[in-house]
Amino acid sequence: MQAKTTLQKDISFEEFRKQVLEDYTIAVTSRECSLLGRREVLTGKAKFGIFGDGKEVPQLAMARAFRNGDFRSGYYRDQTFMMAIGALNADQFFAGLYAHTDIEAEPMSAGRQMGAHFATHSHHEDGSWKDLTKQKNTSSDISPTAGQMPRLLGLAQASKIYRNLKEINANNFSVNGNEVAWGTIGNASTSEGIFFETVNAAGVLQVPMVISVWDDEYGISVPARYQTTKENISEILKGFQRDEHNEGYEIIVVKGWDYSSLIEMYEKASSIARKEHIPVLIHVTELTQPQGHSTSGSHERYKSEERLVWEKENDCNLKMREWMVSSSIASEEELSELEKGIKKEVREAKKRAWSSFLAPMKIHKKELLSLFEAIANTSVNKVFINKLKNDLIANDEPSKKNVISIARKALRYIIHEETPEKEQLKNWIANYYVEIQPKYSSHLYSEDDLNATKIRAVPPEYSEEKEEVDGRVLLRDNFDKLFEKHSNLLIFGEDTGNIGDVNQGLEGLQKKYGELRIADTGIREATIVGQGIGLAMRGLRPIAEIQYLDYVMYALQIMSDDLASLLYRTCGRQKAPLIIRTRGHRLEGIWHSGSQMGGLIHLLRGMYVLVPRNMAKAAGFYNTLLESNEPALIIEPLNGYRLKEQLPSNLGEFKTPIGIVETVKEGKDITVVSYGSTLRIIEQVAKELLEVDIDIELIDCQTLLPFDIQHDIVKSVQKTNRLLVIDEDVPGGASAYILNEVIEKQNAYQFIDSAPQTLTAKPHRPAYGTDGDYFSKPNAEDIFEKIYAIMHEASPKKYPRLR
Repeated sequence: MQAKTTLQKDISFEEFRKQVLEDYTIAVTSRECSLLGRREVLTGKAKFGIFGDGKEVPQLAMARAFRNGDFRSGYYRDQTFMMAIGALNADQFFAGLYAHTDIEAEPMSAGRQMGAHFATHSHHEDGSWKDLTKQKNTSSDISPTAGQMPRLLGLAQASKIYRNLKEINANNFSVNGNEVAWGTIGNASTSEGIFFETVNAAGVLQVPMVISVWDDEYGISVPARYQTTKENISEILKGFQRDEHNEGYEIIVVKGWDYSSLIEMYEKASSIARKEHIPVLIHVTELTQPQGHSTSGSHERYKSEERLVWEKENDCNLKMREWMVSSSIASEEELSELEKGIKKEVREAKKRAWSSFLAPMKIHKKELLSLFEAIANTSVNKVFINKLKNDLIANDEPSKKNVISIARKALRYIIHEETPEKEQLKNWIANYYVEIQPKYSSHLYSEDDLNATKIRAVPPEYSEEKEEVDGRVLLRDNFDKLFEKHSNLLIFGEDTGNIGDVNQGLEGLQKKYGELRIADTGIREATIVGQGIGLAMRGLRPIAEIQYLDYVMYALQIMSDDLASLLYRTCGRQKAPLIIRTRGHRLEGIWHSGSQMGGLIHLLRGMYVLVPRNMAKAAGFYNTLLESNEPALIIEPLNGYRLKEQLPSNLGEFKTPIGIVETVKEGKDITVVSYGSTLRIIEQVAKELLEVDIDIELIDCQTLLPFDIQHDIVKSVQKTNRLLVIDEDVPGGASAYILNEVIEKQNAYQFIDSAPQTLTAKPHRPAYGTDGDYFSKPNAEDIFEKIYAIMHEASPKKYPRLR
């Protein structure tokens, strides 16, 4: 059903007629899918529905201007576009609605995202790249409104990088930077700050981006007058319009039901963006939403009678149909016959998709009924087993939950019986989870050989001179080696380029490698991360720098909802190995010494969170990550840039292992676990504790996600029988996470003689100044006294109460 990608100017009427009918067929198919999809939700076969009805015709025009190699970063109403580029058919549409977990049946996300969230596959099953230049690409959709915009910026910028940096191997990723990134967004979602941030950044960068705003004048129940100044997004963005003296945007306004004008305007936008690398905004007006926002409610509740009548009369499919008849492209009778056939095809696709969805559950149901039959014949609780069996028989359309739930309940009735049949049921349940659980839990992290935890550690090597330099020099020289080694490596952020970052960890490198590879950006954290996501999705290796850890909060939604979930929500078919570089921890003041680790490690599952204690460790993490294919956040210790460290002789080659803790000091009395800048304080306290005959074993977590994958901390606890976690996060933050990992997951509780404890910062942000740090975060005296108190409890005579 894929539409041809061009509408040539000099074609015969018959060829033109064929193209238009082809498009109309897709539009009607998409509309029928929306109508039937809503019914499937209301009858309970699907949980929720959000559809693209009312937006069909402009999406046909967008699809005709879309080329191989292009990328879409879109909005959950683009089903017609996906059908028009050949990336979605009716069977797959309904498979998505039912949450089919087979990637072949539901290629968008294998049932992990609700229907209408689309994607194409950038990777083969083994994780290797496909040739993105020979297919039409869609980056995986997300639900948060406007959340697709920051990523769009990076997808577009990649074309600029590939066009201007010829030393980069563009095979599989670009043909001379000719690709356009196409964004779609609803008019109400343009109220989000990240929309404006992206629009501004794209205007500054001058990248090949086309943004389509689907304007139906509502945001669920809220009309445009409450959403947008002047009720018109293109009107208020006029200041971005380029002119003969200033770079900017090309802004186009077109009615969403005017097929011929839409085709013309989208071809124009494509040509401008593709050839000139100019961003374009297309404001598509007078669109409708025939079924309302979603299946959660009816738009009759909030639209006036006049508006509802207007929407019926100005429906884009109806308008296109009227135009086709009036232009003698097709007759009423011909179109009625076509529509009748399409309705039948869509109904049949729905039936096939539902049957395919149910097929594995019916097999499992049959297996379980056979087991119940055998169990009932030997169990004293036969009557209860038979009731479960009959309940299962009565369920003609069982879900996976129905099947496994009833199997687990059956075990309760034979808990005291020891029979072969019971063992068969237990084995069946275990095998069921082996088969089914990965369909919901796989690909949180990379499952191929480039998983970062598989990259072997390479220790730093040192010359006999043991040269000592500032930590920032070690970091800078290591980055220098990495930029020599990886031609597709880029780094960008606030003050990253000209001055080489605020701590000079990139000093002089922009002059050496150019402004495209080491770049300054505006103050716009969400789109800095978005740039990185899009660039990484197109085969580049970006490092996005956020000046301070506290400012990561501006980008946290993008990091959590988009970057961290990308591999998971595409079942391994898309990835963005972006490294986010920042600095934080102990210094001075509320806004520059953040340690919000508890929040980050819970919101960023799917990324690595790395907390090096010095710059050698940080450099080693960069070296490791650039050999892998996974996203990570690296938090450099803010107070370590001017501290002296030995300069390794194997810069760019040594690798800090990910997921492995390091025993910084061996001891016998208590295991102390910490990370980052606090390690330096504990190391000093450890020497002071020896003076009172307390010998601590100090362990550096190094990475919080993943955490101690070799379970080395429990081995230490088994030796010392005591555990203290020291953390500069708030109480219940990262310290609680670490305690859970060690006590529960590593089962260290069985070796504990004293209650495991934590020592954290106060529950407020750190106050300004040296004294503010002292009274806000764990200081040397706090640490000494906490450890001493634990030892006092264990041996009061040897360690009398201190205070």
